[in-house]
Amino acid sequence: MKLHASLRTFVLGVCTSVLLGAMLPAQAADPAPTGTSAGPLKLTQAESHNAAPMWRSVRRGDAGITTVKGAETGVLVQSEGNTWRHLRNGPVTLIGGILLLVIAGLIGAYYAWKGQLRLSSRPTGRKIPRFTLAERVVHITVAACFVLLATGGLMMIFGKHVLVPFLGHTIFALLLQVLKPVHNFLGLVFLAALLVMIIMWAKDNIWDRFDAEWIRRAGGLLDHTHVPAGRFNFGEKAWFWFGATMLGLTVSASGILLDFPTILELRASLQTVNLVHAIGALLMTAMAFGHIYVGTIGVEGALEAMQTGKVDEVWAKDHHSAWFEQVAAKDKRA
Repeated sequence: MKLHASLRTFVLGVCTSVLLGAMLPAQAADPAPTGTSAGPLKLTQAESHNAAPMWRSVRRGDAGITTVKGAETGVLVQSEGNTWRHLRNGPVTLIGGILLLVIAGLIGAYYAWKGQLRLSSRPTGRKIPRFTLAERVVHITVAACFVLLATGGLMMIFGKHVLVPFLGHTIFALLLQVLKPVHNFLGLVFLAALLVMIIMWAKDNIWDRFDAEWIRRAGGLLDHTHVPAGRFNFGEKAWFWFGATMLGLTVSASGILLDFPTILELRASLQTVNLVHAIGALLMTAMAFGHIYVGTIGVEGALEAMQTGKVDEVWAKDHHSAWFEQVAAKDKRA
């Protein structure tokens, strides 16, 4: 019995020595976990039973090995994306939604309080050209593109909160499958028409001596009086420069960068651009509410100007008296 026990002990000792001899060279070749900037992510033999060190490196954004070429292709997890997600789904969505509701509510309350701004007297029937055919085509193109883009954008931001409970996930997903590519491609048409509109109307939106009075009297909206103005009043100029030009170009430029992500490549850059795009679009939509209201039901005869290109003589005197005098003077000289 003692002989068998001794033999068994000897055999176990030899096997243990062989195994240790095989493991030591492997450990020397790969002594410590990698996954830092010095090399690709690996697991040592000692750590092969536990993937926690590797996944800690992954969460830090350390690069691994991939056959796909390009920036960040070896980064499996970008933890900064959580910051973008919290901002986009948190403050941007909440504050943006509140802003749009407040603006829409104020416009509705004002209309209920004051109603439509009427002409000072009955129309004479004498029409004055206000917008050329080219101006109307460009403006309508910009407006139509904006409405479609805003509709798709608002659905992407608020749809899961507002529409999904009523439409369900299937119908909502089908709508976005249509609106998302339309949104991407229509943005290029919007930008092209917007640039033409900016060049076309920039000269008529320069500050003049009537703008200070328009600001002081709030455009006559509070007391329903008519304030003299040139071809465009200060309210229209504010929308043109801040809403259409500054915000419009910001939203368009950021949208193009999102349409072609290889321009920036880095996910952090694309996430920043996405936030700029969303915030700019929400601000532009809020301002557009006021512009659309004044140009449709807010002011009598305003919609006719863009539909036909002409306005009644009374309308011209009431809202743009300085411009009317310029037109009348040209007609007399002719």
